[in-house]
Amino acid sequence: MSLKFSKFFEAYGIGIGLRIPHYQHILEKKPGVSWFEIISENFMGNGGKPEILLDKILESYKVVPHGVGLYFGSVDPLDREHLKRLKKLVQKTKTPWVSDHLAWGSVDGTYVHDLLPMPYTLAAAKLTAQKIKEAQDFLEVPIGVENISSYAQYRSSKMTEWEFLTEVVETADCGILLDVNNLYVNSQNHGFNPLAYLDHIPLKRVIQFHIAGHSRLPKYLLDTHDQPVSSAVWDLYGEVIRRCGPRPTLLEWDDAIPSFEEVYQEALKAKAFIDAYQSTEPRCGKS
Repeated sequence: MSLKFSKFFEAYGIGIGLRIPHYQHILEKKPGVSWFEIISENFMGNGGKPEILLDKILESYKVVPHGVGLYFGSVDPLDREHLKRLKKLVQKTKTPWVSDHLAWGSVDGTYVHDLLPMPYTLAAAKLTAQKIKEAQDFLEVPIGVENISSYAQYRSSKMTEWEFLTEVVETADCGILLDVNNLYVNSQNHGFNPLAYLDHIPLKRVIQFHIAGHSRLPKYLLDTHDQPVSSAVWDLYGEVIRRCGPRPTLLEWDDAIPSFEEVYQEALKAKAFIDAYQSTEPRCGKS
């Protein structure tokens, strides 16, 4: 893939997730947010209220689909009907990329409807990469795969998380949706240095960033998306920006959702880090 993902930032900038409590405010007030991210599966039906809403949003805003159901890490083959519906959505939104998670969640056609971590093995990486490549070829737009938060590790793993991610995206020739909060949560839960992670992944493949809030429990951090972004995550976001420059940045806030304005103002905190970015030739890690 020869695309320069940095160009996406110029058109998209800072956005927030499109969530039900904000629908009325957005339609009536037309706030100045740059773009919205939607959960793909919520808008892949045939007509009805979701399609009516999406049509209205698309009249004024750019929209990017973000999926939770492709399960690239499952051994099951890709669901062709799911892909067909997703392609129709991508064509409708006219988005230059689409994203989903580096996770598994189905066995023999039974879906757990969760994003489960993967064993970090070469065999799993190759299978996952092949499925991403297949989906990307079918959808005809770049795919960004998201690093998920996790709370357990496999004894069978032979690679670090960053080695696994790198193997997958280089083999699939796809992009990365770098979730900075998930990176921080995992670094704390599993005891690794997040800067070592950044040192060893191909940051030139980053299409988009996610930022979000997490909860600190007695024994681990939980990716809850129910509060403002922590200072540690903002610091890590700033480091990523320093290393490879801006990418479209999306704030996730999915529980205990406050007013639209509060969510949007939290997202706009990213602007300070972007404004501080000065280098015209950023160092972008592995290429």
